[in-house]
Amino acid sequence: MKTFKELGLSEKSLSALTAKGFEEPTEIQALAIPLLLENKEIDVIAQAQTGTGKTAAFGLPIIENVDPNDRGVQAIILAPTRELVIQICEEMHSLKGDNKMSIAPIYGGQSIDMQLRKLKKGVSVVVGTPGRIQDHIRRRTLKLQDIKYFILDEADEMLNMGFIDDIEEILKHTNDDKRVLLFSATMPDGIKKLATKYMKNYEHLKTKTKLTTSLTDQIYFEVTRAEKFEALSRIIDIEPEFYGIIFCRTRSDVDEIAAKLMERGYMADGLHGDISQNQREKILGKFRKKTLRVLVATDVAARGIDVKDISHVINYSIPQDPEAYIHRIGRTGRAGTQGTAITFITPAEFRKLGFIKRVTKADIRKEQLPEVCDIISARKKKISTAIKEVIASDSANKFKSWANKLMEDNSAEDVLAAVLKSAYGDGLKESNYGNLRARRGNGKDLDSSVDAEGQTRLFIAKGKKDDMSKPDMIKFIVDQAGVSENHINDLQILDSFSFVNVPFVEAEIILKKFKDVKNNGMSVIVKAKGDNKGGGGRRGRGRGGDRRGSSGGRNRSRGGNRGRGGDRGHR
Repeated sequence: MKTFKELGLSEKSLSALTAKGFEEPTEIQALAIPLLLENKEIDVIAQAQTGTGKTAAFGLPIIENVDPNDRGVQAIILAPTRELVIQICEEMHSLKGDNKMSIAPIYGGQSIDMQLRKLKKGVSVVVGTPGRIQDHIRRRTLKLQDIKYFILDEADEMLNMGFIDDIEEILKHTNDDKRVLLFSATMPDGIKKLATKYMKNYEHLKTKTKLTTSLTDQIYFEVTRAEKFEALSRIIDIEPEFYGIIFCRTRSDVDEIAAKLMERGYMADGLHGDISQNQREKILGKFRKKTLRVLVATDVAARGIDVKDISHVINYSIPQDPEAYIHRIGRTGRAGTQGTAITFITPAEFRKLGFIKRVTKADIRKEQLPEVCDIISARKKKISTAIKEVIASDSANKFKSWANKLMEDNSAEDVLAAVLKSAYGDGLKESNYGNLRARRGNGKDLDSSVDAEGQTRLFIAKGKKDDMSKPDMIKFIVDQAGVSENHINDLQILDSFSFVNVPFVEAEIILKKFKDVKNNGMSVIVKAKGDNKGGGGRRGRGRGGDRRGSSGGRNRSRGGNRGRGGDRGHR
């Protein structure tokens, strides 16, 4: 597998990918990115399953090739739902790094006045749903006669939703010398007809990877970011014979988690790209011999590891896409043996988990983390089993005279209790474990500003344009509100604004303290609206997508693709 650097990307793009923790391209990215970067004339049909990194496959070449100083629209990306539009925009924002190019989401349900202001100011890349894009074309507020790229994402889904006429109408308003890119999971006849009609010299890229799940038992636990290590410790301790791989997103995460595990006495070590080949072989040798029971690794570092009998794979960080999820959990449950795959999910990651479940068709069920009393009981059972095995083996005979001497002045019960306390007492203390907040709900209501985790989602009217980094933002909140930084979870900083999750009590404190701190007449921090949660919008019948006025011709009043936030119908 090639690296991102070998695909021909610039240092700026490589830095942005490193910041996101992406170390290796997916199959579709490895196929599409070099072609889109090197050959400026050829059009592309890219066929790959949803969840294999298609946004980065077309997004990175666009970021590399648009001119940030040109105020005209240089690329238009059409997507079937407003949820996908927002997702594409957020992904491209995170990939562009310090590139000054502007990206605007254009979809129904959003203020058209705000969209008009954005377009008037100048936008490099427009990402939108067909209905609202046509609204702007009719208003002459969106001009596409000089674009470099015309992209259809989820092209087969758009055709299934009946957007073919809308797509062709939009294409009529574009220039002939653009590049047309169609990204699709399947290749229906409608896609082929579009290609024949609107694409010149095109290449059909098709991935070979099929996303399937094994018979591995797959579960997830709801935790906050601060609770992940405590959750990991409990899982390791409750298992009679834990032997597994812990997947982290970044190298620094691997170093931190491995160090914490070793401090607590676990037989653990870490693997990532900065570790020398010699050291890597030593670590893997210990892991294969089971003198190491816990291996913490990044996705790339774990490639090529062929170890039998792995009992657990734990996604300490949620995988970047369904393909990565399949690769990770495939490490366990091999050769007919039962394995367990565990994923830690923070409140802000429920949408991503749902996406992985839909694409992989996996049954990933929710479980509750073990209670401390259950862990202590399990450890005592393990110790009892080990003692019985020693008794059965007669390997303790040389200690019998010592035992008899101790029992001259003490009962056998007192002697054994003292030995158990001396040997195992420290490891059986309940104080070794931290507290976990009570869990409520099942994640179904996480689209609202108050989620089922007892957390409140807050909107912050400051972002990267205000020179705010994550440490800066945390300090800004802590200094003003006086809350502990340990309560600040899942901070997401975008260009002009940010989102953060905090517990109910701390949220009320923050909102009260920031009530009089204004930015352009509004409070700097307010409760996030449901539409902004996770960037996807609240989904429901008749609420998603663009609205078609009487000038739009067809009047679809049913809301189209119900429950998906699509712009079919209300456009």
